[in-house]
Amino acid sequence: MPRTILITGATDGLGLETARRLSARGHHLLIHGRNADKLSAIAGELRSLGAAQFETYRADLSDLSQVARLGQELRAKHVRIDALINNAGVFKTDNPLTKDGQDIRFVVNTLAPALLTRLLLAVIPQGGRIVHLSSAAQAPVDLAALAGLWALEPMEAYAQSKLALTMWSQTLAAELGPDGPVTVAVNPGSLLATKMVRKGFGMAGKDIGIGADILIRAALSDDFAGASGRYFDNDAGRFAPPHADAADAQTVDRIVCAIEARIAPHLGG
Repeated sequence: MPRTILITGATDGLGLETARRLSARGHHLLIHGRNADKLSAIAGELRSLGAAQFETYRADLSDLSQVARLGQELRAKHVRIDALINNAGVFKTDNPLTKDGQDIRFVVNTLAPALLTRLLLAVIPQGGRIVHLSSAAQAPVDLAALAGLWALEPMEAYAQSKLALTMWSQTLAAELGPDGPVTVAVNPGSLLATKMVRKGFGMAGKDIGIGADILIRAALSDDFAGASGRYFDNDAGRFAPPHADAADAQTVDRIVCAIEARIAPHLGG
């Protein structure tokens, strides 16, 4: 049965490949990107492949006010979104700080998916899925860096932002309980053939289909139906414990409270 699936960061790399594969299966895709030309190009590609069910949405996820507008627009147009794949992410960039001085890794990789998820919970059904892009790179979260009080090196910020999102996902699962949609964090595979890997590590990377396949499984397959709150490590091919800090209740509570405080002003009434 066709599902309505939102993919953030779907104009490049892993998000684009996932969109291509889901489109070929006949699903109704909501494709997000921040570049109008790239959104137009992927729309043209999907039309040429015979896809009829897709929509494009533009927003810069480094600006939480734009994330809020995106969530409101999606909620106004759709009474049901079966799966949300929070794929968009940043590692190395020429502009590591947002216009208000925040580390772009924490904003795009952690705060934006948390905010967008909160805004869309009302239209994600009980049997729906929320898939958060995590990583094998995870590191203890510096609350001062999360708050934008000082800068980190790219890998430090990236690894911390991914652990913070993984913690937030497991906390959301506990909040939603067994009657809520499944929320999972997924490492799609290390060093896949994406622009992020080419720019960050100077290598071509491994078959991107490895990552697309696991995101599709997480969004649709029965394998993940009882996995809410868990972390799937695609390098190992199994569910696994994330970084040890995710098992420390006090640490998780501090990080999640900081995330919630940062996104709260953008949630509206």
